[in-house]
Amino acid sequence: MAGWLKRPEFASVLGAVVIFLLFMVVAPSFRSADAFATVLYASSTMGIIALAVGLLMIGDEFDLSSGVAVTTAALAATMLNYNFWLNSWVGVLLSLLIALAIGAFNGYLVMRTGIPSFLITLAAFLMLQGINLAVTKLVTGQVATPTISDMQGFESARRVFASSVDIFGVNVNVTVFWWLLFVGLASFLLFKTRFGNWIFAVGGDAEAARAVGVPVRRTKIILFMFVAFAAWFVGMHNLFAFDSIQAGQGVGNEFLYIIAAVIGGCALTGGKGTAVGTAVGALIFGMTNQGIVYAGWNPDWFKFFLGAMLLFAVLTNNSVSRFTRGKA
Repeated sequence: MAGWLKRPEFASVLGAVVIFLLFMVVAPSFRSADAFATVLYASSTMGIIALAVGLLMIGDEFDLSSGVAVTTAALAATMLNYNFWLNSWVGVLLSLLIALAIGAFNGYLVMRTGIPSFLITLAAFLMLQGINLAVTKLVTGQVATPTISDMQGFESARRVFASSVDIFGVNVNVTVFWWLLFVGLASFLLFKTRFGNWIFAVGGDAEAARAVGVPVRRTKIILFMFVAFAAWFVGMHNLFAFDSIQAGQGVGNEFLYIIAAVIGGCALTGGKGTAVGTAVGALIFGMTNQGIVYAGWNPDWFKFFLGAMLLFAVLTNNSVSRFTRGKA
């Protein structure tokens, strides 16, 4: 039992069970398979980016540009496709390069200047938000992009990023399966590879890690690029699911990704966390977000519940850490 208490995701699992039981009792429609598929969908789009943000936090850095970066990637793909009449896959790949370049630039500036990543990525957030709106208005004359569903490659890209799979009569969005795959790969990366050891090392003590030969700069830049990749992936889902992107969307989501990672056990001071924990944190988001709707409650309560879960997770993790240190 003491070993389980030491797990970073202990508080999040406990909170997820409580929230699940709560909505099972108060919201009869929450009990259906279709409802849970909706919960998983909401959790997956949150969880894919929360996973990458969580890895970055384990490495003791933050990225406040992740929310608008989702929109930047989607806008880049759709405007390149529409204005140059490209195959949809060409726009997808070009937008991936743009997203990775943004992530690498953020990481390079943080490591090169020594300025906290909070400030560097806050600046990136503001610049990307401005670019999203200004360029979209300049190119399209409005804040929403035109549709590209009639272009070559759209349907095959939609199947990859935004289709659904019928499982016993229940439609499950493909993002759920991608999310589970990414969590599995990230868990393997963290605990079975040298790079995973580097992530924990640079998050625990960067100078000590550098002293034993860990490539601190390269590791952190790659982690920023992981966040950029996740933002790109969700951006592609949004594009091929809805076919039109609003230039102003995504603002504020960066805090939700960080909250999900913290609820999942990622320490704000770095060096601690798991991929599974971020998934549980995202699942809590999905259950709360949809459960309030199914219960017929005022949706304004969502932020309250999310804040309460964050507070619960932080206090529980802090108490458990003191308890385990005391036993040691």
